[in-house]
Amino acid sequence: MSSQPLILAVPSKGRLQDNAAAFFARAGLNFVRARGALDYRGSISGMADAEIQFLSASEITQQLAAGAVHLGVTGEDLVRENIADADARVDLVSPLGFGHANVVVAAPRAWIDVATMADLDEVAHDLHHRHKRRMRVATKYVNLTRRFFAAHGLSDYQIVESAGATEGAPAAGTAEIVVDITSSGATLASNGLKVLDDGLILKSEANLVASLTAPWSAEAKSAARSILSRIAASQGAQRTAEVRAAIGSISPERLATLMAARQASLPFGAASSGAPLIAHCPRAEAAALAEALVAEGATHVAIGAIDYLFTGRVDLSDRLFSRLG
Repeated sequence: MSSQPLILAVPSKGRLQDNAAAFFARAGLNFVRARGALDYRGSISGMADAEIQFLSASEITQQLAAGAVHLGVTGEDLVRENIADADARVDLVSPLGFGHANVVVAAPRAWIDVATMADLDEVAHDLHHRHKRRMRVATKYVNLTRRFFAAHGLSDYQIVESAGATEGAPAAGTAEIVVDITSSGATLASNGLKVLDDGLILKSEANLVASLTAPWSAEAKSAARSILSRIAASQGAQRTAEVRAAIGSISPERLATLMAARQASLPFGAASSGAPLIAHCPRAEAAALAEALVAEGATHVAIGAIDYLFTGRVDLSDRLFSRLG
């Protein structure tokens, strides 16, 4: 395979771009746009074998499916909607912690007897047999809707593809219900709609997605390994606190019990004579571990944040490369 740099596709504007840039920056991966914000090509500072393309979220999904980019930042909703047999063509490498939204089925609040998909099936059946027409569903998520409705045994409906504000379709009289994406449900509620009790189709967020059909050169793989190693180190650090303690006369057996109770480990080995204990534990357990150590006789305990936590093992790239073969 000829030499080819890794291509990372990133949202070209708005909050998604800002959040993506901040996520990568936390991992020490800073985006560079030589000609400013209007430049649709970029690079990652200090990485010669990686290029960035700034595209819309939907374009990123298309490019991943086509194998034209190696990695991309896009929502799982777009992956599941726009890529046929998505699990065979792309790998959802890691959720990124932003862009949260749910794809849901929503019906008019005035339909007081409709709370579930089974109720909706009855409405569809009634519309068809009493009024000789199918229930209309306004949505941009045609494929997700069809799969979800089929799973619930609902077939008596008609898709109305929405190009604008989907939530306004029932009020405008162009559809009875909607399948739409929502963060809080406030927009749906303001349009007189309610989410069905079992109407959650997908909980989505932005993901780092890898194309399994792209031409992965040795250079692209090397760059991906470095990127994923830094992301894993950043994510691991966010979950972990470092606890340093002067443990006094706490016995090794008692110390082991305290550590196990708080899921703590000694990554640098047991404390030698006169040296402080250095432990890593989940952040949520750090204060409780400190209190337990003090109660057992520790004379001083400090809890600190970790910037990066490299462990020598990177599950993100191991899983991806195993799929790439």
